[in-house]
Amino acid sequence: MTEPTRSSISAFVICRDEEGQIRRCLESITWCDEIIVIDSGSADKTVEICKEYTPLVHHNDWPGYLKQKEFGLSLCTSEWVLNVDADEEVSPELAREIQQILAADRRGEISANGYNLNRLVFFLNRWWNKGGWYPEYRLRLLRRSAASWGGLCPHEKALVRGRVERCRGDIYHYSFTDLTDFARRSNTLASNTAASLVALGRTTRLSDLIIRPITRFFKFYILKRGYREGWAGLVVALIEANSTMLKYAKVWEATVVNKQSPPTTPPKG
Repeated sequence: MTEPTRSSISAFVICRDEEGQIRRCLESITWCDEIIVIDSGSADKTVEICKEYTPLVHHNDWPGYLKQKEFGLSLCTSEWVLNVDADEEVSPELAREIQQILAADRRGEISANGYNLNRLVFFLNRWWNKGGWYPEYRLRLLRRSAASWGGLCPHEKALVRGRVERCRGDIYHYSFTDLTDFARRSNTLASNTAASLVALGRTTRLSDLIIRPITRFFKFYILKRGYREGWAGLVVALIEANSTMLKYAKVWEATVVNKQSPPTTPPKG
């Protein structure tokens, strides 16, 4: 039997109703030794497509991002684990780089327990290597024995004990289909984040509604050179600022407005 030239790796993907994206995602990780899919109840052809790539397709009712990724990690059998979202694609450059890391690990030359991967967003018919979303590192490649999942929903994140390094290659991120989808997802994200903040006892300050949105706009449009994307950069920066304001407005609504007794009679004209 030929001795393996690299350490083995498991990849896991969580998904639901992603028939338009999942094939691209799975095609980009066919080089992995094990592909695990956790579906939370797709009504389209997502599961059917996934079974073309792996027999390891599991159903798990949606418990939230953090718990679902904890579940995905628990199913992996390789020491190295790669987490990819259904709307992401591992670039060829990153795939080669990860395989080089695994080969070096097999030779005992790797001391890191995790690697941050940089996401490159494709939106409005362009790659956003400027404008607020880049660079955007996520800890997605990790040793299973040194890893767990944590963070604040919906901003879950992998946690690794020990040294963490960065890969040079990108994960391509097809975040939104159009501006309507972007606005809808921004509103959902604001609602989910606000709910987590309220659960932690957070309240809204005036600066949250004024300073934070302005800071967000400044980051996307000025610091990250969104102005170089013309109208697209301006629109994205404005929606990001609005999403930040909306998040804290929803905290205020939940902690103040919804706890007030409504008037018993309408005001007289």
